[in-house]
This record gives sequence, structure tokens and C-alpha cells, in this order.
Amino acid sequence: MSAADFHIEDGPEGAARLRLTGDWTTMGLARTARRLAEALGDRPVAELALDDLGRFDTAGALAIVQSLSRPLPNAAWRDRPEAGRIYAMVEKLDRESCVPPRRAHPFTRTFARIGRGVYDFGAEAILSLAFLGRLIVAVGSALKHPGAIRWPAWFSQAERSGLDAIPIIAVTNFFIGAVIAFLGANLLTQFGAGVFTVQLVAVSVLREFAVVITSVLLAGRSASSFAAEIGSMRMNQEVDAMQVMGVNPFQALVIPRLAAMLLMLPLLTFVGMVTGLFGGMLVTWSELSYGPAFFIQRVTEDPMMGNHLMVGLIKAPVFAVVVAAIGCRQGMSVAGDVESLGRRVTAAVVQAIFAIIFLDAVFAMMFLELNL
Repeated sequence: MSAADFHIEDGPEGAARLRLTGDWTTMGLARTARRLAEALGDRPVAELALDDLGRFDTAGALAIVQSLSRPLPNAAWRDRPEAGRIYAMVEKLDRESCVPPRRAHPFTRTFARIGRGVYDFGAEAILSLAFLGRLIVAVGSALKHPGAIRWPAWFSQAERSGLDAIPIIAVTNFFIGAVIAFLGANLLTQFGAGVFTVQLVAVSVLREFAVVITSVLLAGRSASSFAAEIGSMRMNQEVDAMQVMGVNPFQALVIPRLAAMLLMLPLLTFVGMVTGLFGGMLVTWSELSYGPAFFIQRVTEDPMMGNHLMVGLIKAPVFAVVVAAIGCRQGMSVAGDVESLGRRVTAAVVQAIFAIIFLDAVFAMMFLELNL
């Protein structure tokens, strides 16, 4: 193989006579194409000498096309007609190809991304409202026709999303209560108020941490599961098959999960409260030498503990509806590819956790106004 090269001679009327030598192929070009473009400049090529031209392929033809200011006529390739056909094909493709779009300014791209984000947020809100409307209709239909309720699906979902989650809920809330007690014992004893560690643990666990931690864990555990299960059924067209057979997907898929979460989240919240108090009691016993009897007495004798318990349990059903609805909503929105399934499962977890934190802040302000 000989490297591609060229010689330029003066032609008639200021044009150039181009002589090609060597192999004008992908392997033989190297920097020859750039040198040819620089040597020719804007000079037209009037004649082409191909006596010393070796092999010729589309890479060589493209180099010539991009180096010339105007295309060569077919007669210039009469000595090598096969090379002329390759050149004609590449020249036509290059002439008819679309000019790549000009990349927008970074400032414009930034506002475009913001606009797309606002549009996506609005579209997501509209779809969520549509899903909520269908869910309300399905709930009303289930209450109107209780004989059509699929009780086995309800109990199966209650076991999977509720009872199976008791160990992780109990362990997590136990350590949350223990951490709060450690912090309270360390800080309050500096001011001679270590006895109020009991109230700190009880109020924080009963009012906030038990229900929030339990809801967040179920958002990561159950909301993602709901989205993945329903989403995979959407990918396999099982939901479409249900509709063809006359089965309402909301009655078969969404209502059992919503009912199971609505039933189990308050129960799991109560379990979290008990284990959180137990963790705090063990720490106060070991760090401050306040025995279990003293801990229980301080908790039960405080008249406000009932209000704190009620506040925590009131939040639980609302968080349950949010977690189940978001998980099922994202599952129903899955398209026919795995990438869509992954995006929807991630969105289910993120949106559920965000909704829980947001609603908890709303509840905090509302109960503050009610002096609860």
C-alpha cells in the first residue's frame, strides 16, 4: 500500500490540474485530505490526472469532495470510471445531506430546560388529577358493590406490604428512639434537666418520628413495589388484557393495594411508636439510671401524651393514601420499555417521600394553630 498524495499544476484560466497518486483509501489518506484542501484553496480543478492513482474508496472520494470548491464533471474520471462512480455517489450524498442543526447558546439551553421542566411538571399534575378522579370513582364503585371486592387480593397485599415490613419498621424506630434519648441525655444533663429526656423521647416518637420514619420506609419498600409490579404488567400488556376481558384494572390492582396500605400503615406506625419508646427507655435506663417503671410513669402521667399519640395516628392514614396512590399511579404510567419502568419506579419513591415530608410540614402548621 502506498500513501495517498497529489500534485497540483497550473491549468487554463487560473484553474488547477490535479494529479492523484497512491491509494486514496481509509488506510492511506492520513493528513492528505487536509493538505489538499489547503493547497487548492478556492481554485477550481479543470482536469484530473489518474495515471498513478492506486486503490480508491469512499473515504478518498469524500476527501476530494470536501477539498474542491465545486464538483468535478463525470468526464474528469474517464480513465477510471469505477472511481468516478464512487465519487459521484459520495458527492450526491454529501450534497443532499442535511446541515447539522446549530447548537443553541448555553443561556438559551438553560431556559429551555427550565421550560421543559415546568411543562413536564404541569403534565404530571394533570395526569395525577386524572388518576385521582379514576381512583375516586373506583372506590365509590367498590363501596357500592362490596360483593365484587376481591378479598384474597386485599389480604395478600396487606401481608406483603404490612406484616412483612414489621421487622424493619421495629428495628429502625428502635434505633431512632435510642438516638433521640442519647442526644437528650447528653444535652439536658448539662442543664440539670436530664429527667425531661423521657418527655423528649415520648413527644418526638409519638408525634413525628414514628409515623414519618414508617411512611418513608414504606415509600421505599411498598411504593416502589407497587410501581414495579403494575409497571411490569403494563409492559407485558396484562393490564390491556384485563380491560379486554371486562376487568377494571383499578378494582383489581389499585384498590387492594390502597386498602392494604390504609389498614397497615396505622398499625405499623403504632408498632414504631412502641419500639421507639422501648429504645429510648433502654438508653435512659443505662445512661441516666431511670428504670422502666419511672419511664412509663412519666409518659402515662403527662396529660398531653394522648394528644401526641392522636396526632401521630391521624397522619398515618393520609400518608398511607399518598404512598399507595403515588406507587400505583407511576406503575400505571409505565410505557413498553424497561427504561420507562426504571424511571417510574424511581419517581414513585422520590415523589412519595417528598409528599410525606411536605404533608408532615402542613400537619405541623395545622396542629400548631389548633394548639394540639
